[in-house]
Amino acid sequence: MIADTTDTLLARKLKDTMRRDGPIAVSSYMAACLTDSEHGYYTRQRPIGAAGDFITAPEISQVFGELLGLWSAVVWRAMGAPGAINLVEIGPGRGTLMSDALRAGRRVPGFADALWVHLVDTSEPMMAEQRRLLAALPRVRWHASPAALPKGPTIVLANELLDALPVTQVVGRNGRWHVRQVGLDAAERFTFVTGPECAEPPLAHRPATVHDGDVLEIATGARDMLEALVARTGGGPLAILAIDYGHETTAFGDTLQGVSRHAYCSPFEAPGEVDLTTQVDFQQIATIAGDLGLAIDGPLIQAELLGRLGIMERASRLMSANPARAAAIEAGVARLMAPNGMGSRFKAIGLRSRGLPPLPGFGV
Repeated sequence: MIADTTDTLLARKLKDTMRRDGPIAVSSYMAACLTDSEHGYYTRQRPIGAAGDFITAPEISQVFGELLGLWSAVVWRAMGAPGAINLVEIGPGRGTLMSDALRAGRRVPGFADALWVHLVDTSEPMMAEQRRLLAALPRVRWHASPAALPKGPTIVLANELLDALPVTQVVGRNGRWHVRQVGLDAAERFTFVTGPECAEPPLAHRPATVHDGDVLEIATGARDMLEALVARTGGGPLAILAIDYGHETTAFGDTLQGVSRHAYCSPFEAPGEVDLTTQVDFQQIATIAGDLGLAIDGPLIQAELLGRLGIMERASRLMSANPARAAAIEAGVARLMAPNGMGSRFKAIGLRSRGLPPLPGFGV
């Protein structure tokens, strides 16, 4: 793929690096575009909302965050209702999900008193909005990475996070796997290039035959995150709920794409000013979690999980209490549950310490 590139500050920085050192791995390109300390997309942009590049479930309906707050309270009870629990959200956006979750969770006796809220983010614009929304709440802390979280019983919420974590891409050439990289063409435009040969991808499930041009994506960023979370719990109970769009089984395919103004675009367009995303390979996530000693629940499509958690009942009560907003509430819930949209395209997976029972919404 070759695309014209807006000459952003990050594009210039990356080109200087490539002229000096050669092509870089796809994972390094993703990480730079999204989290570069000076020019990264999440470092500088306000991406969420009608005026941004995308909209997430918590912004569509307050019911989404409320259900996840009640979900967290039930998990806390399943952990034995410890006197202190870390409720973590990684990639918390504007703080909407956590605000709605805490409002609902306060209804469960004892839960609010046990809570220590931790938000993992590197975006100064987003953290400013989170602080504005959550400023009145006690015991809220911010961290730059999961590795900085305190130890102890932990519940993690990760909505539309996994798709933004860097992936390593490998490409088939002459029956062998090679690292796929981003480099420059003769006109100094960004392009994919085939890098050095590499070992067999460390995937438990992958297509058996390699053809020229076949691309596999390896969830290296997700592995790093899960390893950090398991390490920080110090052997204590851990429960993770991740909701994202993707596929349930590992398959060939390049899913890297840019997102700008609610539309897809080339991943090489305006580096640092365009979101980058890949489709989540839930089979890989489950394999990684199993390697780390976690039990896996799901994946389920989003509509099934939300239905099991009582979204229709909660929406009905909310509409009755707010008749002037009933149409908007109904429309938001319909969008979350749409069978040909978010309801089936998004999937949820639960990861937990093996001593915990199946997570709410996943049990038979």
